[in-house]
Amino acid sequence: MKKVLVTFAALAMVVSISSCRETTKDSTNEALEKAGEDIENNLEEAGDAIENAAEKTGDAIENAAQEVEDEIEGNDDN
Repeated sequence: MKKVLVTFAALAMVVSISSCRETTKDSTNEALEKAGEDIENNLEEAGDAIENAAEKTGDAIENAAQEVEDEIEGNDDN
């Protein structure tokens, strides 16, 4: 009877350790997937911000060039 209880306890411990290992593995995979999604979203937001900044810079350059051209031609409103 003692051998049966010891064997059952050992088996329960092995199953428990194996189960913990799977749970840890699943949790780690979920955390990595979430981190990957966060990185992807942040990179997309950064790309949008860069694109917007480039558009604003281009607009500012065009406006400045137009002002210089108007000044040269004497069409400046100021």
